[in-house]
Amino acid sequence: MIDLSLIWVGIIGLGVLIYVILDGFDLGIGILFPFIKSSEERDVMMNTIAPVWDGNETWMVLGGAGLFAAFPLVYSTVLSALYMPIILMV
Repeated sequence: MIDLSLIWVGIIGLGVLIYVILDGFDLGIGILFPFIKSSEERDVMMNTIAPVWDGNETWMVLGGAGLFAAFPLVYSTVLSALYMPIILMV
């Protein structure tokens, strides 16, 4: 029998995995951006990530909300311990 907490761990894990995979594209563009000198190439780079950039952070919100809903004690412990890095990341 599958426990409800195990289902929530899977949902949260899937949300974090999708965030890491999809946000890798954004982070890769951001890392390469300073090395590109041509204005046209920079515009093309920005135009490729512009439609999906904000949507990728939705997966991070899903992970945090799922953690809050399913495991409030873990959420409060993790958030209080990692408050500054999470604020910088957001």
